[in-house]
Amino acid sequence: MHMETKIYNMEGKEAGKVTLPENIFGLPWNADLVHQVVISMQANARHSTAHTKTRGEVRGGGKKPWQQKGTGRARHGSSRSPIWKGGGVTHGPRSDKNYEVKINRAMRQKALLVTLSRKYKDGEVIFVDSLEMKAPKTAAAKAMMLALGKSFSGLNKAKNAAYVALPSRNAHTLKSFANMGHVQAGSLADLNPVSMLEAKYLVIADPKAAIETLSKKLSTKAAGGAPAKATATKKAAAKK
Repeated sequence: MHMETKIYNMEGKEAGKVTLPENIFGLPWNADLVHQVVISMQANARHSTAHTKTRGEVRGGGKKPWQQKGTGRARHGSSRSPIWKGGGVTHGPRSDKNYEVKINRAMRQKALLVTLSRKYKDGEVIFVDSLEMKAPKTAAAKAMMLALGKSFSGLNKAKNAAYVALPSRNAHTLKSFANMGHVQAGSLADLNPVSMLEAKYLVIADPKAAIETLSKKLSTKAAGGAPAKATATKKAAAKK
């Protein structure tokens, strides 16, 4: 089953229609899957920058502050103890902590398509026939967004308005959107659920090329499952 939707040009006018495959833009919503993939991707993007030193890493403290007995004071072996001022930190953040979480390829691809289907169902996917700047022009990018905003309310809001997915990484086009704080731009190959969910609208340039790229992801997923099945069959035969 296929679905048909409108295509717009850079002037915000209708430029035709495109037929969308249901296995890409018509999938049912799966909140648990998308949540798991998004949380994992955010964890993988996390950087361990905060770092504290333990009592063995801070400078000084080699000499015992005072003798063990006879002073009337509590016993201490080092002035770098965590209970001393200037001492080490107990259970503090460490830069060597790893937050990485594994995401299976099938899960990542399914979450991408499920999110794409949900955005389309909510009317938040905009197809533009062509979006290729011959020179870096922020004014041209802004004019396009204003023109499309006449048909899609909220497209030009102050923050997280849209993510523009290009068929390929065009340097001029990417630079044209770079100075627009409410719009993010990137290639369709780098599209992920986090990018789509952070923005109100998803603007897809060159719909036919986009569908081909997304269809390849599906074919890659299908091809990736075949060897695993064959391996399982071989193991079962070996046991017999």
